[in-house]
Amino acid sequence: MFDYREWMTPAGQRSFEQLGTPLAEVPFCVLDLETTGLSPDTDAITEIGAARYEGGIEVGRFQTLVNPGTGIPPTVTVMTGITQAMVIDAPRIGEALPSFLEFLGDAVIVGHNVRFDLSFLNAAAVRLGYGRLPHRHTDTLRLARRLVGKDVRSMKLSSLAAHFGSPVTPNHRALDDALATAHVFWSLLERAGSIGVTHLDDLLALPTIKGSRAIGKLSLTEGLPRAPGVYSFHNASGAAVYVGKATNLRSRVRSYFSSDTRRRVDAMLRDLDRIEYVETSAEIEAAVLELRMIAEHMPIHNRRSKPPRSLHWVRLTDERFPRLSLTRVPGTSRVTIGPFRSRRAAETVMHALWDASRIRRCTSPGRGCGFAEVTGAVCPCDGSVSTAQYATVVDELVSGVESPEILARSLEERMTRLAGLQRYEDAAAVRDRWSALARALDRSRAWACLQAAGRIEASDIAGTTLIIDNGHLTAVWRAGQTSPMLAPATRASRSLPLTMLEFDEAMLVWSWLNRSGTRIDHVEGALALPTSRVAYPFTPRSTEDVHSGSERRTPWSTRAAIA
Repeated sequence: MFDYREWMTPAGQRSFEQLGTPLAEVPFCVLDLETTGLSPDTDAITEIGAARYEGGIEVGRFQTLVNPGTGIPPTVTVMTGITQAMVIDAPRIGEALPSFLEFLGDAVIVGHNVRFDLSFLNAAAVRLGYGRLPHRHTDTLRLARRLVGKDVRSMKLSSLAAHFGSPVTPNHRALDDALATAHVFWSLLERAGSIGVTHLDDLLALPTIKGSRAIGKLSLTEGLPRAPGVYSFHNASGAAVYVGKATNLRSRVRSYFSSDTRRRVDAMLRDLDRIEYVETSAEIEAAVLELRMIAEHMPIHNRRSKPPRSLHWVRLTDERFPRLSLTRVPGTSRVTIGPFRSRRAAETVMHALWDASRIRRCTSPGRGCGFAEVTGAVCPCDGSVSTAQYATVVDELVSGVESPEILARSLEERMTRLAGLQRYEDAAAVRDRWSALARALDRSRAWACLQAAGRIEASDIAGTTLIIDNGHLTAVWRAGQTSPMLAPATRASRSLPLTMLEFDEAMLVWSWLNRSGTRIDHVEGALALPTSRVAYPFTPRSTEDVHSGSERRTPWSTRAAIA
């Protein structure tokens, strides 16, 4: 058996191209505004101050008073020292803003409570026809709350400047406040770097990190590449507690620390002690490897995707008068549908078959049958039905499973009849059972198709080539490189899957084969589906519309074989 652990890489080695934009290469513009009040709709800018930094070095300053075109309240003059006389000859915002935007360039905006400054800049830019500023921004107030919230009692700019020993004291003048903010910003970046914040996307996500526990573990993600693959979270004892896949490993794993608000994520981060990953050459490879790793480790936090302890099947019993039954073992039968993850899912499909056929529902024939009286099912309980007569009922069901349009017509008639009686909830229940049956038949057909095909070689427009043996992914190539992540051994054809893992893997492969742009290069056997397609019920626009609509078409719906 392939052991993926041989290819696990500690989160430490990566190529330069995978790291995004290092903070040392990001231009920053630290700014501050003074205004006549707090509302960008009714108040105006009186001063703009900014300093631009490239590679951590100051490369320019921008400072100008702005004539607001209105009076400056006395309270603002007392706080800032800006008087009406000082701004009377100053440029209006229509003259000052173009010069500031040229100075700003493509820099990331930095400010203390930067949303306030941006609200005034955006309001002015919109009025002047520039539109809202597209620049990314970061806030020293939010960064400070996250990084030094326990060390500094007040998050005011003056308190933070004093805490970090800024050579410029904030005094409510734009340029001085901007320079003090810059000193605070660089000091905060030093703190952030110690926990693994080294790139721009890390910095922008930092204010949303969940808490002190998550911040302390953020450095575990530092070595993750920006590439597709599978990651695993391990606890202190080394056990895998969560396994997932991603098109960008670094971004996906870091999202758990910030944007993911699910309660179980907090518990997962509490258990986290180490992160391991496997880079893959394609998304389909990552999806398959994720399934295999979850099945092997059974991580406690992979609740929805863990394989079930046992499978569930819908099958015809081996009795004189066969009936549908739910079983844990498929056995041999003329009708076997599955596997299903849960008994409830299997029951839904069995009820759909009951709706569409006349097969008996009682478990033991006896005197009289309530099911036959209520549902119209053919039942030999009263002795009025012979074995030969009942055999035609079974043949009808078998034919319906082999040619699903027969079942679809029966279910649609039932749904239409219920809708005509204004029993819309009952009609919707029939529709939902029909959908479950259609999906189950589609998946069963896909499994049989892959088994009949044997070995398949296929490629997509991205240059990824897959080798598939009976629905089992055995190798992946991309740009001439063979992936070592998947087992090269072939697997024999099976009429029914033995585990949910191999069935789920086959469905992933089937979905990939049916994507637009996928090319079948070689098939050992025959890759085809019956001409009778599985008809899906429509989704009604209203309950009154429950009896009309369209059907979803199944791919590979022709009988022609590809050899």
